[in-house]
Amino acid sequence: MNNALKTTALLATLTALLVAIGYFLGGTSGMLLFFGLAVVMNISAYWFSGDIALRMAGAREVTQEQAPQLYELVGEVATAAQLPMPRLAIIDNPSPNAFATGRNATHAVVAVTTGILGILTREELQGVLAHELGHVRNHDILISSVAATIAGAITLLAHAAQWALIFGGMGGRGSRDRNPFGELLLIILAPIAATLIQLAISRSREYGADDTGARIIGNPEALASALEKLEMASSVRPLEVNPAVAHMFIVNPLKGANFNGLFSTHPPLQDRIRRLRAMSLARVE
Repeated sequence: MNNALKTTALLATLTALLVAIGYFLGGTSGMLLFFGLAVVMNISAYWFSGDIALRMAGAREVTQEQAPQLYELVGEVATAAQLPMPRLAIIDNPSPNAFATGRNATHAVVAVTTGILGILTREELQGVLAHELGHVRNHDILISSVAATIAGAITLLAHAAQWALIFGGMGGRGSRDRNPFGELLLIILAPIAATLIQLAISRSREYGADDTGARIIGNPEALASALEKLEMASSVRPLEVNPAVAHMFIVNPLKGANFNGLFSTHPPLQDRIRRLRAMSLARVE
């Protein structure tokens, strides 16, 4: 299954889970109420996502005069990707990493650490920037916001259901139809399932940005080589940032966050590198 179909299937599963828990716990009206609350909260976060992410990551915007070489390189990649020139930001940190954010292509922001500028070749940095603009071209900020909206609504419903159980029942179902054990199980498992699906979407979008970025510059090996360097350097010198923005970076920046299972925001780096090198081989053949 390709990344687009996988993401669609995961979002559909999240939506189905929301409908099920909403109706089971609060009926149609309860489901719509909490979904509406989640939408309002996440639209606000989405609208201001660029500035919020920059503040949380400790990034500062730079002008063309302040970073002419970076500005030129990003401009080349943006042109190749047929995207508007994004805003640029730098994080003063020796740990090598990068991320992109912004609610759409015309409000995109690409941020890099000072560390990544020091260890990558021009071609490797070009691959990283293409990956980040791949996120922009693939509308990943919007997709992540939709997933967060639905997962947030599920969590809100589950929390509301905890109080409903304490005070005697659910508003949307008759008492004869109630199954307290099933309700309790749903309250516990639904938020966990929503989180797992949200993380799976995040991992899928990383694969998609790798693929798109490699195609933008026509050089999968450059990105594969960059990821190898980032894996080694970031494991020695992790980037301490707010966990809420960790999923946005090209490699997981958090110390001790090297697990590759269901609870990871990023796919295994070796798997990403293997896929990119397979693309290189396919181009040669």
